[in-house]
Amino acid sequence: MGPGSPAEVAARFDEHDYLADEGIATAVFLALRLGLPLLLEGEPGVGKTAAARVLAKVLDAPLVRLQCYEGLSAAEALYDWNYQRQLLAIRLAESQHESLSDADLFSEEFLVERPILQCVRHQGPNPPVLLIDEVDRADDEFEALLLESLGEASVTVPELGTFVAARPPVVVLTSNRSRELHDALRRRCLYHWLEYPDVARVAQILRRTSPASAEPLITSVAQFVGHVRSLDVDKPPGVAEAINWVAALSALGATELVRSTAVPTLGALVKTPDDRDLVLSSMTALDG
Repeated sequence: MGPGSPAEVAARFDEHDYLADEGIATAVFLALRLGLPLLLEGEPGVGKTAAARVLAKVLDAPLVRLQCYEGLSAAEALYDWNYQRQLLAIRLAESQHESLSDADLFSEEFLVERPILQCVRHQGPNPPVLLIDEVDRADDEFEALLLESLGEASVTVPELGTFVAARPPVVVLTSNRSRELHDALRRRCLYHWLEYPDVARVAQILRRTSPASAEPLITSVAQFVGHVRSLDVDKPPGVAEAINWVAALSALGATELVRSTAVPTLGALVKTPDDRDLVLSSMTALDG
């Protein structure tokens, strides 16, 4: 049974070490209650994908992930045919002097379920959570492909007919806003923008993910990550980078943030040479 209120969403997410604020907790609750796909937008590293993973755990449902990229096709998102098995079947029939019709070859025996069809045909006790990750990286045409599936919870296979979900999957789409999504797709979704967490919340997250790390280190890292985001960096660090940086510093035995351990571990925090130079120049406040 799904959470009965936004507060219950936050509490059940908290059980899985995801600190959901009121905004994301309310968005998740309403998406479940209204049966709408949830579109989560925000900068990389703010917890969009993690929210979908935790939601699947909260609902005790399988997570089916469709990772989007440029050139993603229907065969990779909806369904495909097992051409190797079809070829083997043809050769076996020929060796036995038999013939196969198109209906024989394009049957369920040779159907390969991709993520969306897999969710539509799911027969488990709980509907799956379908994560359509980084939908902004896919082509415009792919958005049109999603509309039938999102609007009707169905997939049409011309050779077999239309499959309709007995219970529609819980759909979560994420976007880093590398391009604008079409209005038709946005209108079908409940929308929520995730901000970078503030310093206090980053510190809370670090205490959960790195419980063995020293409190002065956690506090200083949370503050410094917030400072880095205020700089003109190409790739502002997200929560994942903060977690990795604390882990790297702790692995070196650091109990507080000082230059001698911060500099060698910067690769966990910043990801370009220009960003590294900019961050290094802002470390004047750290001890030598």
